[in-house]
Amino acid sequence: MIFQGRFADKVMVVTGAAQGIGAGVAARAAAEGASLVLVDRAPFVTEVEDAVVARGGQAVSVQCDLETYEGAATAIEAATAAFGRIDILVNNVGGAIRMRPYAEFEPSQIDAEIRRSLMPTLYCCHAVLPVMLGQGAGTIVNVSSNATRGIRRVPYSAAKGGINGLTQALAMEYAEAGIRVVATAPGGTSAPPRRVARNAEGDNAQEQAWMAQAVEQVTASTFMKRYGTLEEQIAPILFMASDEASYVTGSVLPVAGGDIG
Repeated sequence: MIFQGRFADKVMVVTGAAQGIGAGVAARAAAEGASLVLVDRAPFVTEVEDAVVARGGQAVSVQCDLETYEGAATAIEAATAAFGRIDILVNNVGGAIRMRPYAEFEPSQIDAEIRRSLMPTLYCCHAVLPVMLGQGAGTIVNVSSNATRGIRRVPYSAAKGGINGLTQALAMEYAEAGIRVVATAPGGTSAPPRRVARNAEGDNAQEQAWMAQAVEQVTASTFMKRYGTLEEQIAPILFMASDEASYVTGSVLPVAGGDIG
């Protein structure tokens, strides 16, 4: 369902916008009137920009690596250069790289999981604050996960727990400045095959077996006994981003078929 004009005159930055939930958020937000800044390190983020513009929307894309602070600063600078303000930031970058028992993780792999699933959100929140403070208003929507309770991905779970803490602390610290900070916590979500592998090294047979165990646990933990759809994740993100949620801040909304994580 499209809400005509819900984001009219709003500038929205969407990270991880090249595919999956991020691309879906961007497409629907554009249909609801948002001017978009689409951020991803994958070069095909330009395809999402082209699709939005072809439908009559406004969008620019920025290719940068949000696992570095320089990447986050570049994204925010590009957004303000293009549109002069940032009303909404949707932090969507993240995702488990490996699925394995925690004892099997190497230290460098633990670091990589935290860098992938916590640091882009931490960095982007910091980089956008001066803009929103200058405006006296803004909304940040962090995409967390219900995997704060789950098997075979402990470092990822820790990263997403960090996002939950970040959301609550930032909301408390900046509410009086007119800035809302909220999050959704998706459960398992069915999506088209990734165009960039989550684990560039590939999964061996043992890792595939560990992943199957995680998938089984995720499905069994939901009341509905199924994965969600992309649309079932996109809609809550956009609700939390909208003025309909103007009295909601510091909240992490589980979107996981009843499994609160």
